[in-house]
Amino acid sequence: MEDLTRLIISHERIENIKNNNLELYKEEAHYINKVMRIKNGNEIFIANGKGSLWKAIKVNNDCLEIIKLKKPYLFQEQEIYLLGIAVVIPKSGFEDILKMCTEIGIDFIQPLFSERQVNKNLNFSKKLSRWNSIIKEAVEQSERLWKPSILNGMDIIEWLKSRDNHERVSISITREETPYDLNQWLRIQQEFVNKKGGIFWNVIGPEGGWSSKEINSFNKNNITFVKLSDTILRTSTASINASSILNQWRIDLKLGN
Repeated sequence: MEDLTRLIISHERIENIKNNNLELYKEEAHYINKVMRIKNGNEIFIANGKGSLWKAIKVNNDCLEIIKLKKPYLFQEQEIYLLGIAVVIPKSGFEDILKMCTEIGIDFIQPLFSERQVNKNLNFSKKLSRWNSIIKEAVEQSERLWKPSILNGMDIIEWLKSRDNHERVSISITREETPYDLNQWLRIQQEFVNKKGGIFWNVIGPEGGWSSKEINSFNKNNITFVKLSDTILRTSTASINASSILNQWRIDLKLGN
């Protein structure tokens, strides 16, 4: 594939384009003109974060012309088996988690709250806007065609209650005996996969550990504990490790390994 600058434009904006012309927002125009220094008449790629990729020509500093809007240059179906990382928001490093999980291939990122969480005083709506911007930049950089979804923050116990039959959840834990590591748990889940797919989650807890109330709730709901490592990992390290394991499992599953 050609090495062209990429710009993520929301699916809704793509659908509302008239005469194949895309009017750029101020920050998009700045990126194209000042950061990437794209000249009039040059091509770039436009992606909608939902599998479609188009070529576009820069008409002027504020406008791009989409080539063959009705027929994307490339389209990729969404994965059947979707991957999710649910993370109790740490005091620092969450933005790095967003970037790296996006680059690795995670489909859903769920910010969580817990009893022993250090950082609870968040302006969540403002944070969510920034986090979406970070994910968008990581999608452009990694050349993914599907943009991960970052969900609204929830308390861990309430979040577990809201899962449905198409979602399977494991919780990473340290200093506790558990019969499985994440790889082993995922191999067991292959008994439950089918053509309808589903979401496979790993939950990363707070750096202070789960409370006894939370652990009792996990046990009551028959949630499987798994280990990621024989060493104690920081939240960011654990998130990246789990994301890599999940993604490799999906690759192997598609290859029939």
